[in-house]
Amino acid sequence: MLIKDFIKLAFSSVIGLRTRSFLTALGIAIGIAAVVLLTSIGEGIHRFVLAEFTQFGTNLISIVPGKTTTMGLSGAVLSNVRPLSLDDALALKRIPQVKAIEPVIQGNAEVEANKKSRRTTVFGVGSNVPAVWQIQVARGRFLPADDPRTARAFAVLGSKLQQELFGDKNSLGQRIRIGGERYRVIGVMESKGQILGFDLDDAIYIPAAKSMSMFNRESLMEIDLVYRAGADANEVADNIKKLLLARHGDEDFTITTQEQMLDTLGNILGILTLAVAALGSISLFVGGVGILTVMTIAVRERTPEVGLLRAIGASRSQILLLFLSEAITLSSIGGVAGLIIGGGGALLLALAIPALPTQLSWHYILLAELLAVFIGLIAGVAPAIRAANLNPVEALRSE
Repeated sequence: MLIKDFIKLAFSSVIGLRTRSFLTALGIAIGIAAVVLLTSIGEGIHRFVLAEFTQFGTNLISIVPGKTTTMGLSGAVLSNVRPLSLDDALALKRIPQVKAIEPVIQGNAEVEANKKSRRTTVFGVGSNVPAVWQIQVARGRFLPADDPRTARAFAVLGSKLQQELFGDKNSLGQRIRIGGERYRVIGVMESKGQILGFDLDDAIYIPAAKSMSMFNRESLMEIDLVYRAGADANEVADNIKKLLLARHGDEDFTITTQEQMLDTLGNILGILTLAVAALGSISLFVGGVGILTVMTIAVRERTPEVGLLRAIGASRSQILLLFLSEAITLSSIGGVAGLIIGGGGALLLALAIPALPTQLSWHYILLAELLAVFIGLIAGVAPAIRAANLNPVEALRSE
């Protein structure tokens, strides 16, 4: 049998039974579309979260009080551990690879200004926020590098808080109250937006020592550290560990590099994407059952045709390949249709709900298409073997 005749027979069988072929391919298409759509959402969320973390840069190390085996302990939970102090933060500057350090305290307080008040997030920080958090000052300047013990009552407003309290008026030099205490505004930050649920624009920045007093805290919640480009993150982390062990006498702190955070997040989000892909794959197996059913019926209906092909010289292997190719053709058509439906659905979803990140994941798309072909192959094996094993004489008699 010539190859062109072989291909012609396979396609003519699929096209000849349009309704049945359409319904069979539709089952595969729905499965592929589900995989493409769900994985595009999973991949979109994956990239969104990683992009949120990397807004602070990639040369970042975080130190929190308390020893844990994962991501540290909130500064609010301090049992017998020694608090992270401002002196600890200052001591970390002595590490050669360290470029900048940033002590962090976070709380919530009432801010009063211009006969208006607003409860907002208060960040107690040092002078290096622009370098460490990669957020710049739009007007004025950031907090000066004062001695923490004698820090002046200066404040820097987030862009949204500036708008809420002062509108279009200049807030520089104005006196405001934060938690009942008087501060002078010396700067306004540029808009940064939300990062992992925290709105850095609807916030106010004051010296860390002032915030510790305001919120009656003995420990910093966190120390963020930026190391120099080209330095090894693990080496820097080891140096931090040695210094803090010398100061604390015990490892009552947790050091997490940006690489560790991204790896952990990547693994979690990768599993999430794989899980939603597996859910979509259930529809593919349902489509495979449809192909198995259709091909089994096709063998019964086309027994005389098989007998005729065997009578004119077609071998068993050719009959086997003929029916397998029909099954693969059905699954491939369904797979291509599913790619179009799923990809189009992801694009429409991105347009309809801009807040929901979507990103087509091509390796999952390729795997889904290969899986569709594989399911078609597996589903077609049993009917194809049955057709190949038909007795030519008995097959002709059945007509």
